[in-house]
Amino acid sequence: MISSQQHDLILKNLGVTSLNPMQEAAQKAILQDNDTFLIAPTGSGKTLGFLLPVLQLLKPDRNVVQCLVLAPTRELALQIEQVWKNMGTGYKVNVCYGGHAMETEIKNLSNPPALLIGTPGRISDHIDRKTLSLEGIQTLVLDEFDKSLELGFQDEMAFIISRLSNLKKRVLVSATSGIKIPDFVRLNAPTTLNFTREDDTPTGLTIKVVYSEEKDKIDTLFRLLCSLNSEAALIFCNHREAAERTSALLNERGIYATFYHGGMEQADRERALILFRNGSVTYLVTTDLAARGLDIPEMKHVIHYHLPLQAHEFVHRNGRTARMHRTGGPASGTAYVILHQDEPRPAYLDKSLEIVELPTDMILPRPPEFITLYISGGKKNKLNKIDIVGFLSQKGQLDKGDLGLIEVKDFSSFAAVKKDKVATLLERIKDQKMKGKKYKIEVAR
Repeated sequence: MISSQQHDLILKNLGVTSLNPMQEAAQKAILQDNDTFLIAPTGSGKTLGFLLPVLQLLKPDRNVVQCLVLAPTRELALQIEQVWKNMGTGYKVNVCYGGHAMETEIKNLSNPPALLIGTPGRISDHIDRKTLSLEGIQTLVLDEFDKSLELGFQDEMAFIISRLSNLKKRVLVSATSGIKIPDFVRLNAPTTLNFTREDDTPTGLTIKVVYSEEKDKIDTLFRLLCSLNSEAALIFCNHREAAERTSALLNERGIYATFYHGGMEQADRERALILFRNGSVTYLVTTDLAARGLDIPEMKHVIHYHLPLQAHEFVHRNGRTARMHRTGGPASGTAYVILHQDEPRPAYLDKSLEIVELPTDMILPRPPEFITLYISGGKKNKLNKIDIVGFLSQKGQLDKGDLGLIEVKDFSSFAAVKKDKVATLLERIKDQKMKGKKYKIEVAR
């Protein structure tokens, strides 16, 4: 168990004043002897809900992997890793996923982390290669378990669980209730905590309908974005090609957007999220991949360019706005549904929703204030945020307000810089070294 002082320090590190009711219930249940099935909506703080009790189950004198967390997507795995690091636990963590250098992962696993996070496919790969010892794993967390089933990871999860011979505790985490738990999970008399229902909507959420006269809704979307006071929005499409096309058409009209979907290379996906997070683009056009498990800011606006087939996916998309704060109270936000006049209206869409009449005079959203710079070095090159801030401030002569969000990856970094400062900055630093080494620094493409 951790002390109350350590508990308070972890919450302080995360910027959290207190646990919400779901997190308190999860902590109590997971620390008991039986298994746990936690069901809670997107944005409710489930990650901390299971990581805090997992920390209390770890033993500092054991140099083995003690807990395995399986996540359906790379983005969610990386987000869980980041929350753990922000907690400041003192325990080593590693993350394994497709698209990450296998050599780096094998080297990391040679000195086992107490907490290992990974996608089912990559963890299965390590088991096949015998590069991962499973003997010490006593706790298994299946995060976004419903999403893992949807994405078809049953075989990989069944294979992994069958190899965990010393497993004592299973924790299933889901944003959807009513899912059938397969036999291969081997849940033992679980404590079920259900903090959501499929028909729930956050109390701060407003859903509005925008009608499109044309079947191609791009003009309606453009006009809607022009009415949102230049505030960022998440735009959902049903297909990858539609996300790319919609993003391209918006950019042609002077709106700064980028796209995000599962068919992109991992580096391109990460870059799209970085540009969106740091305000270098205002609109992210995406598939349901961004409906949950992504580290992006809370949105005031979610737009359904296409409606999903399933009601629960509609709920998850809307969970990106009016999210439940860690202290328990929901914020406010609006979800806009763009419908063509003749488009079939799904049963889950309330017939009495407010209809938005878009203004005829359109003012383009303001362009982003920031541009993202790419730096060809990261954590493995011994660079950190402080190094980058110091270099750009001293050698590049930037003031504090000229720098935005900085993100440091393993072998690269990204820094948001005020648009009007970029040209002179790049000229000033083109021959300069950072920590004694010359790095390539350019506008991120």
